[in-house]
Amino acid sequence: MKTRPLRTLVLAALALGLAACSGSKNPDSADSAAPGTPPAAKAASATTRDNTAEIQAYYAAHPEFFVFKTPADLPANLTWENGSDLPELGSPERKRSGTFQGRIQDFPRTLRPVGPDSNSGFRGFILDENALSLGQLHPDVPGPHRFFPGLATSWAVDLPAKTVYVRLDPAARWSDGPPVTADDFLFSFWFFQGKYIQAPWYNNYYGIGETYTRITRYDAHTLAVTLAQARPDLLSRVLGLSPKPAHFYRELGDDYVTRYNWRFEPTTGPWVITDAELKRTTTARNYIVLSRLENWWANDKRQFRYRYNPAALHLRVIRETTKAWEAFLLGELDAFGMNLAEYNYERLPDTHPLVTRGLIQKATFFNDVPRPNYGLWMNTAKPPLDDLNVRLGIQFASSWQLVIDQFFRGDYTRLHTSNQGYGDMSHPTLRGRPFDVAKAREHFARAGYTIPGPDGILRKPDGTPLSVTITSGYEALAPVLTILQQEARKAGLDFQVEILDASAAWKKVQEKNHQITFSAFGIGVELFPRYWETHHSVNAYDQPYAADGLTPNPARKPKVQTNNLESIALPELDELITRYDKSDNLDEMRGMAHRMEELLYANASFSPGFAMPFFRTATWRWVNFPPGHAFRFSGDAFEYGTQWLDETKKAETLAALRDEAKTFPPAVKIHDQWKPKY
Repeated sequence: MKTRPLRTLVLAALALGLAACSGSKNPDSADSAAPGTPPAAKAASATTRDNTAEIQAYYAAHPEFFVFKTPADLPANLTWENGSDLPELGSPERKRSGTFQGRIQDFPRTLRPVGPDSNSGFRGFILDENALSLGQLHPDVPGPHRFFPGLATSWAVDLPAKTVYVRLDPAARWSDGPPVTADDFLFSFWFFQGKYIQAPWYNNYYGIGETYTRITRYDAHTLAVTLAQARPDLLSRVLGLSPKPAHFYRELGDDYVTRYNWRFEPTTGPWVITDAELKRTTTARNYIVLSRLENWWANDKRQFRYRYNPAALHLRVIRETTKAWEAFLLGELDAFGMNLAEYNYERLPDTHPLVTRGLIQKATFFNDVPRPNYGLWMNTAKPPLDDLNVRLGIQFASSWQLVIDQFFRGDYTRLHTSNQGYGDMSHPTLRGRPFDVAKAREHFARAGYTIPGPDGILRKPDGTPLSVTITSGYEALAPVLTILQQEARKAGLDFQVEILDASAAWKKVQEKNHQITFSAFGIGVELFPRYWETHHSVNAYDQPYAADGLTPNPARKPKVQTNNLESIALPELDELITRYDKSDNLDEMRGMAHRMEELLYANASFSPGFAMPFFRTATWRWVNFPPGHAFRFSGDAFEYGTQWLDETKKAETLAALRDEAKTFPPAVKIHDQWKPKY
């Protein structure tokens, strides 16, 4: 169950737009359908089970959370809304045809959207940008209530009762046929509250009494969800819910990770991976195809009838960005992200013949979204990063402005905190520390690194060098780390750079085996930032504090498979996060958010890097977009599926590649109506 607009817990490889449709991981395990599966796992997958009795027993054991009533019990004075006044997405000019040719960097490690190894860029294709939630946030209209129907037809809010009532669309169907019902939503809470899925974040967020206190079933198509607090984003937390198919998970048990590793979960969205495609991928993992459901239940629904237009998405595995670029220039990929200056200014400048002849079109779109937090995430559980002065020294030894000026050609801006772009919820005065060799050396000296070695790297009197390793899965951003590495040596700091493939890098970070990771989280459009998953001590250590609840527990062990990448455990921060997550007062939350940012700034375990105030895209002229290209809150040009392919234009364009005399009107556009002022 994703909650669209929750923070997307996935490394933001896509945010840089290195190539269209990139960012997934390599496979290293599979269920019984895949070759190389251990015999025990095969046997488990072959064993059928039925968890119906277990689920019903769980409901009966928690009657305060799982409530069953009748339509006669619905309050009589509810005011029902349906978002019908919001402008429609897409263009009636669209054509439904063709296969979109995209790229993924690695083959997906798993098709499970939840649990170990599921946080890959590929998940967006099968879940985040595919499955429908109860309501969908409108990407062009600001405000906390800008929802249009998804799986719901209407909803009503009872704020004093902290409850949202929902009427499901009777037409809603799972991709394998069964209707979507209220029972699927009840099942989803059982799914996420259980340990089978091995997903601590979901266990906490959906736990009884944490975010939600009750789900009530009135009939198959009517339900209500009650929250623990009447928070400013109450409506988002309910309409952002999307269900799990109870019929598909009837066999869910202890072997969830292996049994469901290579099964495609039925979806409420338009894109599916067919059984034939799954069979093909067990032997050839060089691409994967998602097909559009011809009889998708929402085909003709307002807000969906002009979207998801290609007949299929063909996602080709191309590990190296330079190879993907070559494929794009040959017309083998339909689009390429142009956010890196090298590609925008050198490889495909506006004067390039393919652009001036109108064969390839370029667009820059300034968006208004929270910014992916690119920077250095320091694991304070690993020496020497457990020393505050070392972390402060690294802050001043990291030349981010040079990265922005040199590598990004000044197009990007400096990131100042890990939560930037939330309006007045973001801290108004904190600024990323500047590159300052003298201050860096001052802090390193306080940490005991006082003796310059023959290579210029500082050492302690016992000979220990000031050396730390930066791990990253961003192959195309290796030059960023080279710049940081070269400049850091001026301050006596040795940055060892480790570039791994995306899956290996993320696995290392999730197991907390990194010293520093250069990475970012993709962040959805939200009213305010979230702190629990990335900064609460429960996600850092198994037992973070001693009996007094204040001092570090000397026997504590790092907690793996969480997003507290800095291993932060600060009692005051924990207390603020708990209050913040329970507050229903936006002004109070704003003050706490600012204080939390100050604590994080003082802890100095995140060195904020750069922010990208736009996205740039190059597409062949057969790829079409509605007027305006994208939306105010778009993360990229393809996020809402409003593009379409013109097969006639494609034939013309490919023919023109062989005939240099053939030209079309050039298209280089800048959409800057939402260009930020900072």
